[in-house]
Amino acid sequence: MKQKSMQWILILLITLIWGYSWILMKDALRYMGPQTFSALRFVTGAVVMMCIVWLSRIGRPPRSAIPHLVVVGILQTSVVFTLVMYALNFIDAGKSSLLLYSMPLWSGLFAAIFLKEPISPVRSGGIVFGITGLLIVMGADALSHQTADVIIGELLIVLSAVSWGASNIYYRLKLGHLSKFQVNAYQMLFGTIGIALVAWVAEGGEPIVWSVESIYYVAFTGVLASALCFTVWFMLIGNLDMVSATMPSLLVPVFGLYFGWLLLGEVVTISVMIGSVLILNGVFLSSLRKG
Repeated sequence: MKQKSMQWILILLITLIWGYSWILMKDALRYMGPQTFSALRFVTGAVVMMCIVWLSRIGRPPRSAIPHLVVVGILQTSVVFTLVMYALNFIDAGKSSLLLYSMPLWSGLFAAIFLKEPISPVRSGGIVFGITGLLIVMGADALSHQTADVIIGELLIVLSAVSWGASNIYYRLKLGHLSKFQVNAYQMLFGTIGIALVAWVAEGGEPIVWSVESIYYVAFTGVLASALCFTVWFMLIGNLDMVSATMPSLLVPVFGLYFGWLLLGEVVTISVMIGSVLILNGVFLSSLRKG
């Protein structure tokens, strides 16, 4: 019971931090290019994680694990946050978080195929509730009111969700035996290299406006949203089945939508309220171990 309670405390912690981080990621575009921000964020996170690994005397991962860490770094860090930060130029923070956190659907499907994890009828219902909630929040008439840039941005974020889902499965298959600190430190390091290359090509020479706010945005997303939360994330997906570990992350867009409303003035409609209720019910059903 204590372990279960601790897992839910950790889930609530990272979903709150990630939900709030979407607001910072969106607002950071006022101070620097999207890829530059991602590079600074993950450089900060990677440095923090490497210091933790060094202070903990965990040591380097075995040489055989390096290619797998590169793959996870590309899938989870480079691809996801390169595409997401670009898309944030065109899409609200709340809606962007909503699309990315369709990730549990892809993780659950990939887990059923590659990990042979069974999905009970009750949990299937939870997935249906959660995904239905996402679709309702997006709005049935969304496409009819969107420009081509917005549609492309949404497709890029969905692709990011697929990439993140794939990285969860790859981690479980190839890296589950390693220290979670080790995995997060090295995947973030390799993923940051990919983002930095994109930033250098796409935004090299563009100015960065340094201020108390922009430094705070980089520090918060680098230390808490990246170093801390992704370490906890690897702990969760390493110790729970994929549905239990990933479905609660659907809470992130709920927090993202409400933080967007509270801090950025983004509109929260009736469909958002209905969808949020469905998402919460989906999270509850997916957490049940029986049924």
